[in-house]
Amino acid sequence: MNTITFNVPNINCMHCVHTIKNELGDLPGVKSVDAVLESKIVTVSYEPPASNDQLVQVLTDINYPPVN
Repeated sequence: MNTITFNVPNINCMHCVHTIKNELGDLPGVKSVDAVLESKIVTVSYEPPASNDQLVQVLTDINYPPVN
């Protein structure tokens, strides 16, 4: 299983956290999603067919693009 952490500066409220968890959690292969409002960090554990690129694309599509 892979785990990746994203810095997502657009997380501003618990609604943001809920949206991110739901959208990423619906992807096949995603095992867990943790989004923290205070640190603006999203951590995802996943396995194929989910991929890093797919996770970034979903975050971008829902207006929470990660930054490096």
